[in-house]
Amino acid sequence: MTKPISAARRSSRKASTTVRLSPDKVAAAQRILGTRTATETIEAALDMIVLRKALLDGTRALYGLTITPPEA
Repeated sequence: MTKPISAARRSSRKASTTVRLSPDKVAAAQRILGTRTATETIEAALDMIVLRKALLDGTRALYGLTITPPEA
């Protein structure tokens, strides 16, 4: 039986991929994100997409709920 891969180890695995990107878009994204390399820039952008999905899912799950503030 194989051992399950931990979340930390799974997130550190990298896939080598070749993509064609606009150098101007990558440079603009690097300035905005404060990243140094194209890889860091793409990873940050992908992280933001995953976060966006989680936020949308959470918002949809809360839609229609009445949230009452805690008593003072």
